[in-house]
Amino acid sequence: MNTPLMNTYKQFAEQTLEQARCLPFAVYHDPDVYEAEVSRIFHNDWIFFCPEELLADAGQYFAMEIAGEPVVVIRGRDGELRALSNSCRHRGTPLLDNGSGSISKNIVCPYHAWNFDDKGEFKGAPMTGEIRVEADKHCLPQYGLATWNGLIFVNLSETPQPFSEKIAGIDDYLKYFELSRFKHSYQLPEEHWQANWKLAVENGIESYHLFKVHKETLETVTPSKKAYYVAGSPEWTLTGGEMKDTRNTLSKWFSGSHPEVYSQYLLLFLPPSFVAVIDYEGLNWIHVLPDGAEGCRVTPGGLLEYQVKDFSTEEFQFTAAFLKEDQDICERVQRGMHARQGHGGKLISMECILVDFRQYLASRLFNLSFESFHETEKAGMFYK
Repeated sequence: MNTPLMNTYKQFAEQTLEQARCLPFAVYHDPDVYEAEVSRIFHNDWIFFCPEELLADAGQYFAMEIAGEPVVVIRGRDGELRALSNSCRHRGTPLLDNGSGSISKNIVCPYHAWNFDDKGEFKGAPMTGEIRVEADKHCLPQYGLATWNGLIFVNLSETPQPFSEKIAGIDDYLKYFELSRFKHSYQLPEEHWQANWKLAVENGIESYHLFKVHKETLETVTPSKKAYYVAGSPEWTLTGGEMKDTRNTLSKWFSGSHPEVYSQYLLLFLPPSFVAVIDYEGLNWIHVLPDGAEGCRVTPGGLLEYQVKDFSTEEFQFTAAFLKEDQDICERVQRGMHARQGHGGKLISMECILVDFRQYLASRLFNLSFESFHETEKAGMFYK
């Protein structure tokens, strides 16, 4: 798509930090830009799907839509995980309800009872009369699937980039946190924000706004001034920060000292839509999916050492509080994206992660290549 707006989008998205300015406001609400992002990004790259723990047993599934495309991941009776189209090959009815569930044997369409097995193979249809339904032409399409540290990712492309290439190098920085300890998952209810998906992602990955938007929440434990860049590129980025030690003197005396790295957090961004904070206590994320040009779906979740049984605790009330602050500011910014006379300004050093994100967008939307990989001295703290 070669339009004046897309050309401007390209020029801004490929800028370095020294050049970088806010993207053109219109790219946050233009319908044609949105359609291009859906087809070239969300239907063509690795998208976080769900925790693997949800699908531990044969027949268990998780279903959701990836930018309008219905997808289900199911654990087959042979023990394999498969990502399948969740759209019936007869007349397109969604087969399984969104969310978690299980099937005893076959997937049965709720409209005309066409049957598919847990591999997506067509098994039959009732009352077809003299019409022969060719089984090999009515199987459910299968998509690329990869697992990483207890998380499932799906790629709808016919020729997906190997997932190992996308995440190459990340694990080198995560060894101290021993992610294999986090065997129990939780997911909070999906939220609908009236903001373009890019605004929610940008807000989720930069720490510049914490001191203002989250003055009474996140800023009290992860101050803006203590945030820093670790390493990254258009494919993934790690930033970090210092966590305030809120233990009282007696608690510190009993618990003793701990390695410096355990007083830090890492923010992992796997574009386009997965933002996670990793510390010694767990891996907690928000997942952002587009829902029209001016809306998005945001799902919080996490992996922990223990099973969550009560979401009314102080910890989850804290999470709900800062997510509400994020929603409010993102929806406020979205309204500003309709300004016709105004335009954005210069990005500052604390927003360098936004440059990685823009270059990711440029690589997918405009086929641009970026060889840049940046690592700061802070990265050494996380090597093991």
